[in-house]
Amino acid sequence: MKLIGNIAWLVLGGLLTSVLYCVAGLFYCITIIGIPFGVQLFKIGLYALWPFGRDMVFGEGEPGCLSLAGNVIWVLCGWWEIALLHVLFGLIFCVTIVGIPFGMKHFVIAKTSLFPFGRRNISK
Repeated sequence: MKLIGNIAWLVLGGLLTSVLYCVAGLFYCITIIGIPFGVQLFKIGLYALWPFGRDMVFGEGEPGCLSLAGNVIWVLCGWWEIALLHVLFGLIFCVTIVGIPFGMKHFVIAKTSLFPFGRRNISK
């Protein structure tokens, strides 16, 4: 079931979402200061590529001081708007019964894209 969900996810925009996150991550990695932010974008992009059967959770002892500071800077730089778009897409997908699993994954990506520092991608 996970395989079917992931393939449908890719067709319904997951591939484009993942590519856009990874391209943004490449742009952030151009400067030394942007590398931690680029790494977070790669993390979200890889999760957005194949989300079913995986989850984004805070690691052991997270969020720490550095993760908290990184998340505050992240939100102040405007990434809350991307999280809001994922919430909007999640609501759109949840209109139909078939789209509810995709909407729920958009809500997880919204939560992750709002506070990515300290999270890690784990297998369920």
